Amino acid sequence: MRGLILLAHGARDGAWSRPFVELAARVRAEHPGREVRNAYLEFIAPDMVQAGAELAQAGCHAVDILPLFLGAGGHVRKDVPALLQRLHTDFPGVHWMLHPAVGESPLLLDAMARIATGLHDAAALSREERA
Repeated sequence: MRGLILLAHGARDGAWSRPFVELAARVRAEHPGREVRNAYLEFIAPDMVQAGAELAQAGCHAVDILPLFLGAGGHVRKDVPALLQRLHTDFPGVHWMLHPAVGESPLLLDAMARIATGLHDAAALSREERA
């Protein structure tokens, strides 16, 4: 069985995690046999190691880790590899695959460009509706 960790930064405000919880639900709906866990670097549980342990205990032989960051800053370049090494040590029978930060994907950049350009269109439409 293959698992997926959706790794986000975390925040003190619990409402902050709503989009990430929704993302996990959408992935589960599209891939019902896949084990999916949210994980956070700070403030919110579970952290990456806890989520990885859950997936290993659920029988996952391979786990993809997708950092939900717009860029590969210090967390992605330093903190995440250290946590990944801990998972390799604690669960050597699992193949852990760290993927690039989601913000490096052309698909996300295209989606953000569509949103940004849509702001102008939405503002123009709103002005027309008020006139």
